[in-house]
Amino acid sequence: MRATDDRSFMDSIEETLIAFLLGAMTLITFANVVARKGFNSNILWGLELTVFLFGWLVLLGASYAVKKGAHLGVDVIINLLSPPARRAMALLSVTLCIVFSLLLLKGAWDYWANFANLPATEGRWFPLGFEDSFLAKGWYEVDDIPHPWLLKWMEPIFNEGESYNKLPRLIPYFVLPLSMALLTLRFVQAGIRIWRGEIDRIVASHEVEEELYETRVARDHEGGR
Repeated sequence: MRATDDRSFMDSIEETLIAFLLGAMTLITFANVVARKGFNSNILWGLELTVFLFGWLVLLGASYAVKKGAHLGVDVIINLLSPPARRAMALLSVTLCIVFSLLLLKGAWDYWANFANLPATEGRWFPLGFEDSFLAKGWYEVDDIPHPWLLKWMEPIFNEGESYNKLPRLIPYFVLPLSMALLTLRFVQAGIRIWRGEIDRIVASHEVEEELYETRVARDHEGGR
């Protein structure tokens, strides 16, 4: 029961964050339209913030969709295999997905790290250590989004005490390593479930079948009236 509660709590956090991102995008876009059409004005930072929010929504949504098995998949061949062969194919698939997500995680960290005054990893494909010397880019700012006063504490840590005029790039770019770490975690969790025999594939591609079934049920229900 405790594990179920923990999963529900984590689901609630992710779902609430995704809903917040989508709602914020909608609200900012609507406010910008009203400002332009109604007051001949413009929310200068609105477009850039919406782009960043959309990036967060897509990248976090990718890992959440893996957890829920909501990605699209083709299971024509999988359904023709025996259960042991199906399990072996699923394990191979999830292993390749984990390797791919680890490559994405390394690339995401290497891109973001210097913006947070942290070293990127060495190695072309997989991390072989961290850079001995690097160019700290904590002073890099976005183009339009102002730096909120609630984040003034970042200035002595990432900008040598200098004031930020705009939001530092390390904040919106942080979604890159965060989302890739979550994606890797979700694939590992899927692999564990496949190993335990709880599922036999990473994703289920029965959306069309379910819709056809629901359509038939609704039609039969209407015909029975």
